[in-house]
Amino acid sequence: MCEIHDNTPYKGKEHEGHDEEHKTWSRRSFLQALGIAGSGSMLLGSQYLSASAPSPLTAALADTETDNILILIRLSGGNDGLSTVIPLEFYDTYANARPNIYIPESKVLKMTDEYGVPSYMKAIQPMWDEGQFKAVHGVGYNNQSLSHFTGSDIFANTDLTTTGFSGEDTGWMGRHFEQCYPDYLMNPPAAPAAVQIGNFGSLVFQGEETNYAFVASSIEQLEKIVDDGEYYGFDAPELQDCMYGDQLKFLRGVANTTEKYSGLIYEAYQRGSNQVEYQENSFARQLALLARLIKGNLGTKVYMISMGGFDTHGNQPLAHERLMTNLSVAIDNFYDDIAFTEQDDKVLSMTFSEFGRRIFENGSNGTDHGKASPTLFFGTGLNGSAFVGEHPTLDGNNRGNLEMTMDFRNLYATVMAEWLCVPIPLVEQHLLGGYTYQPVNLGFNCSGTDFPDIAYSDGEPTIPEQPGESVDPTTPNPELLDAIVHKPFYPTDATPHIYLQMPFSAHVDIQLFNILGQKVGTVYNEIMMEGATEINIRERMAEQLSTGKYIYRIQVQDQKMSKSVMVS
Repeated sequence: MCEIHDNTPYKGKEHEGHDEEHKTWSRRSFLQALGIAGSGSMLLGSQYLSASAPSPLTAALADTETDNILILIRLSGGNDGLSTVIPLEFYDTYANARPNIYIPESKVLKMTDEYGVPSYMKAIQPMWDEGQFKAVHGVGYNNQSLSHFTGSDIFANTDLTTTGFSGEDTGWMGRHFEQCYPDYLMNPPAAPAAVQIGNFGSLVFQGEETNYAFVASSIEQLEKIVDDGEYYGFDAPELQDCMYGDQLKFLRGVANTTEKYSGLIYEAYQRGSNQVEYQENSFARQLALLARLIKGNLGTKVYMISMGGFDTHGNQPLAHERLMTNLSVAIDNFYDDIAFTEQDDKVLSMTFSEFGRRIFENGSNGTDHGKASPTLFFGTGLNGSAFVGEHPTLDGNNRGNLEMTMDFRNLYATVMAEWLCVPIPLVEQHLLGGYTYQPVNLGFNCSGTDFPDIAYSDGEPTIPEQPGESVDPTTPNPELLDAIVHKPFYPTDATPHIYLQMPFSAHVDIQLFNILGQKVGTVYNEIMMEGATEINIRERMAEQLSTGKYIYRIQVQDQKMSKSVMVS
């Protein structure tokens, strides 16, 4: 409380320095000095929960017609990509680099000819089969930091100049909060724009003056707020000329926002219910709680949850198996749960981690800090399962690191623009600080943008149409096209071949593309007789092929069939 006593010297507005004290006080340092991390907190369903206030970005979310929801899943510690997505095409190289910790082929769940996941992630097999799982290879950024703190900061602030303790100290959401709603504590929106579960502070929600989150210490405190209707007013006239009036008014706004959102979240939690039994672990409980908030129609569009333990320097096989088993089972349960209310097609989940891990094991049955790692996406809105992009090479030239093949900002921006329907200029200006991103076709498209060509491994990779291409349909039995058999194979000299078995004679056109979807040349373009044919790719190409991954496309009539092939 700020009172003026008779024995206290009077400091009027004309007092030297008074105005500057009001102008320069920092909300962030003020809260930190009081030991308050953000706008408040609560404990709901035994999980810490914080809710952020709106921003230009989240205001744009509110203005869009979409009711899509995004869940960000933080895999804290640095997830090992080679224990998450196993490159079957490089399996020998992978196994030789990890003689004590590699996953045997008998324990790999093969999703395509090129990639699989550990069998302990078998809970996501139904999601793959139903077109609800995508994995994007090699996600990271140039000159990737191997520091937990710096890496986490960069994924939160999107500032690639961040080093050590320097760099942008606001998050991509926090920056928007202050630009559009400088008075949000006094005039909070109808529902929290974003909700974060976890007992750690996130730079994502950090603004210039405060971290836009609130917290209550327990479910009992939340129930008391809802039962009492206690509300702190801030219209006391005696505060207007008080030296610390701004600070006290700010604290009362913090309390007001805490009370308002805690009540809304509590009510949504009570309205919702879980219709699936979740496992008893922290991550499962977080998703169970989110399911209740979503089914209770809280109105929040962005959630963040967390799973720790991915800093696997030692005993990685057991630790990673436990973590990814828990994640897979909980994700599958979560989507089954929200399917009861037909909301599963409106919720997209994506993982992120501060970095990946090295190709080679470290001598302690673990792996050390590395660079790129895959990002996993879950949800019906993906409209098909696939492995997306180019997998990093396993040659280990750069100190055993997997190099980035997909800038994480492209994924951030694509999700915001194409899933949450935020206008592209707003995404580039506020989310990415002016960075012009390259959208990625993840199966959803709100803006109507044309996606650049990119390789997919889903059993039949997507290859773009090439201008001027045509096929001479000569097959008299188009109903037999499904009987065509083709597969790549590698004789003893390691030269890639295509084995093709035709059930009838027909004109066959085989084109070769690089990993970016660019046409390299024609492998075969003539009549092929009924029966089996083996085609030597190198011999058929006019120009010498560089070492790397390619995709061949076979076309017979209007039927197209594609697979990837390695040229060494």
